[in-house]
Amino acid sequence: MSATLDRGAAARAQSTPSQPLSRRAARRRWSATVGLPLLSLLVFLGAWQLAASSGLWSEVFVPRPSTVWAAAVDASTTHDGVRGYQGYLLWEHLYMTLRRVAAGVVIGVLGGVVLGLAMGTVGWLRRILEPWLTFLRALPPLAYLFLLVIWLGIDEAPKIALLALAALPPTAVATTTAVLGAPITLVEAARAVGANRFQVIRDVVLPAALPETLTGIRLAVGIAYSSVVAAELFNGIPGVGGMVKDASNYNNTPVVLVGIFAIGLSGLTIDALLRVVERRAVPWRGTH
Repeated sequence: MSATLDRGAAARAQSTPSQPLSRRAARRRWSATVGLPLLSLLVFLGAWQLAASSGLWSEVFVPRPSTVWAAAVDASTTHDGVRGYQGYLLWEHLYMTLRRVAAGVVIGVLGGVVLGLAMGTVGWLRRILEPWLTFLRALPPLAYLFLLVIWLGIDEAPKIALLALAALPPTAVATTTAVLGAPITLVEAARAVGANRFQVIRDVVLPAALPETLTGIRLAVGIAYSSVVAAELFNGIPGVGGMVKDASNYNNTPVVLVGIFAIGLSGLTIDALLRVVERRAVPWRGTH
């Protein structure tokens, strides 16, 4: 009887600390996911305010955070008869930019996946195309933007083409590497049971290549997004890149910073959404 009581007391002693431990784990998780990013934001804003208030730099070069906030409000509303910036509200600029990025990324990613699958499964095609992909990856967007403008004009076509060309190489390279890394034992097993080339690619190669391909797509979206200001250098209004370019012509630093923050925050949101898609599509990644 006493032994049973002792065991029960020991069990209770071991189980009671679990609740505080779980609460501490939740607090640590909250601190890592919310607290630290919030703290870094506050430190950044504080350092920015100190730099702007120090008088070491002109307001033209380092405007105060409140000035940038006022510029963001002005760009998002109609004030004194002026609608947003250059006749468009901030969300309209951002919408046009996101629409161009989406069109370019879809074209570039689809082309990159198809090209990567072909290069990963056909050796002679890979040897022919790989140097050209490397050449394209090495070129900054501005290097071929002007050529695209000469060929396609200054409307939407050169912008979308530039973003597609920025997104294609990382997707193609990641897909090629993933296809080449597909487990040879599974490929041989599928062939042994009578699967044809298409079935092997569909049922074995594609699932094995999906994690690396999704990583390549995330990289492609980031590279395309970082090229959006270059894509909108010509006739880019409405568009955040065009807004930044136009504001820089007049040394309007607050509006330039508003555009930079809009691009950066929307880019973070898109990357977070892609991470969610990646976790849902390949839940086994990182588990073994």
